Amino acid sequence: MKKIPLIKPYITEEVKAKVCEVLDSGYLTEGPVTKEFEETIRSYIGCTYVLALCNCTVGLEIGLRAAGIGPGDEVIVPDYTYPATADVVRIVGAKIVIVDVDPETMLIDYDAVEQAITQHTKAVIPVSLFGNPLDYDLLRRIKEKYDISIIEDAACSLGARFRDIHVGNLSDISVFSLHPRKFITTGEGGVVTTNNRKWAEWMLSYKHFGMGIHDSRLTTSFNRIGTNYKLSNIQAALGLVQMGHIEELLSRRRELSERYYRLLTNTPKISFPKATVKGTHSWQSCCIFVENRDQIMEKLKERNIETQIGTYSLHMHNAFRENPMCHILGDMSGSRYAFYHCLTLPLYHEMTREEQDYVVRELLEAVDQSS
Repeated sequence: MKKIPLIKPYITEEVKAKVCEVLDSGYLTEGPVTKEFEETIRSYIGCTYVLALCNCTVGLEIGLRAAGIGPGDEVIVPDYTYPATADVVRIVGAKIVIVDVDPETMLIDYDAVEQAITQHTKAVIPVSLFGNPLDYDLLRRIKEKYDISIIEDAACSLGARFRDIHVGNLSDISVFSLHPRKFITTGEGGVVTTNNRKWAEWMLSYKHFGMGIHDSRLTTSFNRIGTNYKLSNIQAALGLVQMGHIEELLSRRRELSERYYRLLTNTPKISFPKATVKGTHSWQSCCIFVENRDQIMEKLKERNIETQIGTYSLHMHNAFRENPMCHILGDMSGSRYAFYHCLTLPLYHEMTREEQDYVVRELLEAVDQSS
């Protein structure tokens, strides 16, 4: 069997033609194609404002800055996440407060969030991990009770929904990733969504060197110190075409993920993360829980199957464990369980039944052989 990759970007002749159209136009930096891409996402999600940026991490950063978060403030983040979620808190000068996750969903522990809130807490950055939406009802109650902002790391959750409302229209600010491991990709890139006009205008200015905003157009006045976080027309062309097929891509990922679960559900040594009640998963990643995860990954690699861990437990790393501006709360048992047991399976639009059957067959054998 040829190599089975973890994911393949959806790059069709239609996508290539759109990129070539941009190249032929000579207008390569952020421009009309980027604006069309932003409008397509805005219309799809149903939010008021969308900003395309050069990556998801800077989207989280400017979200914090727009909300006025900086030195002297505290921001709560989950332990089980990619380091970028916490990195941005220190980048803006605030203190990182790390709490555990629910081992069954791998999402932030909402009780732990409440216990971590102090008079200095200004925001929570929950992560709708792997495309599983958060419980926004609980988050809204926490937000209203403590008067804090919810700035969501929705890196994997484009297309996910809660109560049939799209992720991106449920938090104060949501930030999506367009990295090549995402099923909608611009190579590198990110998207910020919000319904807050003041914050949207601030972020738009900041990502364009601090330029002033007038009648929704950038002027040549500079009202603040800013930087360059733009997304080029070339990159936006990739995402624009892919967004035209988003429901097809979501449907195919859902079909493949549900088939994985059907084929693996009666295996004693395999279990599955729980999905959020009232939520619709985007299936950015299809994950399972196994014992001896690393050993199984090695066996699958020998069989030409690419798998991946879920993500990282921040408290295990010196950047956070030995950081005086990082406060780790709790024993992190949920995060450690996820870190040692979560296995991400191959999933991509063109995956054939034969390829998926091969992955399942070799996975079952590897699980059976693992000690």
